[in-house]
Amino acid sequence: MNQEPLVRVEGLKKYFTLHRGKVLKAVDDVSFSIRKGETLGLVGESGCGKTTVGRTLLKLYQPDSGRIFFHGEDITKVSGSRKKELCCKMQMIYQDPYASLNPFMTVGEIISEGLDIHRIGSSRAERSEIMYGLLEKVGLHREHANRFPHEFSGGQRQRVGIARSLAVNPEFVVCDEAISALDVSVQAQIINLLMDFRDQMGLTYLFIAHDLSVVRCISQRVAVMYMGKIVETGSVEEIYSHPAHPYTRGLMEAVPVADPEYEKKKVYTPMQGEVPSPVNPPPGCRFADRCPLACGECRQKEPALRQVGTDHLAACCRL
Repeated sequence: MNQEPLVRVEGLKKYFTLHRGKVLKAVDDVSFSIRKGETLGLVGESGCGKTTVGRTLLKLYQPDSGRIFFHGEDITKVSGSRKKELCCKMQMIYQDPYASLNPFMTVGEIISEGLDIHRIGSSRAERSEIMYGLLEKVGLHREHANRFPHEFSGGQRQRVGIARSLAVNPEFVVCDEAISALDVSVQAQIINLLMDFRDQMGLTYLFIAHDLSVVRCISQRVAVMYMGKIVETGSVEEIYSHPAHPYTRGLMEAVPVADPEYEKKKVYTPMQGEVPSPVNPPPGCRFADRCPLACGECRQKEPALRQVGTDHLAACCRL
């Protein structure tokens, strides 16, 4: 695998101003890279900032600070025609297969919209053939092109969303909880579909999820996020075999194992306490109030990511 990062993020920050001047720090100084052809799994509890990271990478949100690089080019402040060009290279698969599709457009129109905007194909007939080919690639049929989104199941709608994102031949795709709204059996089908496209088309994914078993299946590397910050990164083997940060260990312990005998004997200690407010985060380590290893230093000094293994970083002063 090519070791040169396709996507690199340095010190990314995205804040939202609330009523009365309060500021919600959704993404607070996040840095990571994704190599070409790789899938980086981004995991964490709901509200930790995962989706905001993905949307900011694709310029759906303008970052407040930090830099975003694509193929080594700083795209943090691009606009106009260059931003339109990047839309072809960077796409998103949304979480909700119901809300992400225009109910007044047919499936054929939804998939063809990107082809028309970016003038892919020399004629309308050629664009129609590309659209039909995409439908078949995602497991649907040509006759489905004339139907509307409400005529499909959730899994079929998500297949339409995947076809729409692949229509413009992207290199990088953000999968934002792309399977969380689907039945378990359908989730497996969509995961297999995404992995097939990654291998066939050389795609690079940022796979946002809260299901650690799914992340382990599809990802080569994992980044764990808590309250707007990345607290641990590493290869799938390192993270799942030797989780270093107490928060990561807590997430791992909560994953059920498909073995009744093992589950009977398993001693599970749930994480205590409440997630602090991102509007007024505590000083020091943001996980300190919930951490069984916390000491005085944890509540005063914010830990930086440091190496704890091969390609394995964690932000904990007790390591």
